[in-house]
Amino acid sequence: MAEQTAKHEAKSAQHPEFNTAELIKPRFRPPSWKVMVPLWISLVIFVVVGYYRHWDSHLVLGGTFVIALLSNGIAWLAGIIALVPIAGPLIVKILALPFIWLLNAIGYVISLVAIRRGFSKDVLTYRGLTIALIVGIVLGYLLGKFV
Repeated sequence: MAEQTAKHEAKSAQHPEFNTAELIKPRFRPPSWKVMVPLWISLVIFVVVGYYRHWDSHLVLGGTFVIALLSNGIAWLAGIIALVPIAGPLIVKILALPFIWLLNAIGYVISLVAIRRGFSKDVLTYRGLTIALIVGIVLGYLLGKFV
């Protein structure tokens, strides 16, 4: 048994990139409330100051959105809202629906470009699959609510 352990350690010394401790260690740690609460307070203060100083609203809200998106602040805020009993999960689901509609709209725009370039048969297949996926999501949502 000791010989096998020695052989294994000798092999792992030859290949240091296959260290199991490094593979098991989590790579991403979500930010804690000690980071997110001051971040959201500073973002709200930034928006309020921008409003009262009459800064360009598109610039202020765009910068706030980018910072919140890059710091996972939007997902953290959605998680906090979802913690509210009964109403919280419904609010998060309602906020997530426009994202699906946005994906569908982007698909239509891409379809128009592809049809103009002569890929009409591929577009029909793609749109059929997309519509089937969206119908499946909606039916799954409705069945999940009623069952």
